[in-house]
Amino acid sequence: MDHLIDTYLNHLAVEKGCSRNTLEAYSRDLHVYAEFMQNDCGRVQIEEISADDVLSYFTALKQKGLHESSVNRTMSALRGFYKFHLREGRIAQNPMAFIESSKGWTRLPDTLTIREMERLLEQPAQKTPAGMRDKAMLDLLYATGIRVTELLTLTVNSINWQVGYLIVLGKGGKERIVPIGEAANKSLTRYVEQVRPVYLQGRLSDSLFLNRFGSAMTRQGFWKKVKKYASAAGLNSKVHPHTFRHSFATHLLEGGADLRSVQIMLGHVDVSTTQIYTHVSRRRLKEVHRRSHPRGRLIPEGAEDG
Repeated sequence: MDHLIDTYLNHLAVEKGCSRNTLEAYSRDLHVYAEFMQNDCGRVQIEEISADDVLSYFTALKQKGLHESSVNRTMSALRGFYKFHLREGRIAQNPMAFIESSKGWTRLPDTLTIREMERLLEQPAQKTPAGMRDKAMLDLLYATGIRVTELLTLTVNSINWQVGYLIVLGKGGKERIVPIGEAANKSLTRYVEQVRPVYLQGRLSDSLFLNRFGSAMTRQGFWKKVKKYASAAGLNSKVHPHTFRHSFATHLLEGGADLRSVQIMLGHVDVSTTQIYTHVSRRRLKEVHRRSHPRGRLIPEGAEDG
């Protein structure tokens, strides 16, 4: 199984252009799956694994309380893994063929309210170089909904200043165009003009966001700062790597944006991935109704969004 997993991961890296984060996640998922099949089901060869064995594995994951998104990611990894080896003729049947994604386990994404987001964006000290840089990064994340990895790989050539948009290199090496917006454009301009040259100290770098040593900002370094600002804003438990992206999409839809436009800006291949944010918006509407309408509290707390 290990050799087949490595062959599949190499296919994803070379032919599909998957990101390192995706490859690492799929590698973990597939190796844990292979270990379960060997130790719990006694299956050493891939041909021995049946659909019942696969169902047993996902039942075990559910019983362990694994996060819904992790379960679905594992399903995606296994579905691709089996399809690839079936196509290559290494297996005669696909035990994942009739196993659907765990739609019933889908969890709505956590988002900040507009007021909470504004409070978070106000935290960087804008009179210091680091504060101006951090302000530009936070503003840009919220204004565009790009992923943290996409933010940190932006170059100085990723920005079209005249038109006001980013050229983002997303998953699978696919480019998309996302508007920046007035507020983010203002803080980004300030950083590029006043801070970036100071951090460069005469050196050359294509990276847009730099640390004080003139090197590209790392994911770990950036998220330490985000957690510090979230804590200062009293939002520490609500902020995670996708908070800005989730909030961006939700606030756009609440403001009247159409689903297709949000899908394009997020870089989702399938509109069904974007549709989860419509459920968030409907949930918010019900909360407003419950708080504001004289009979709003009669709506059951656990009622389905609709």
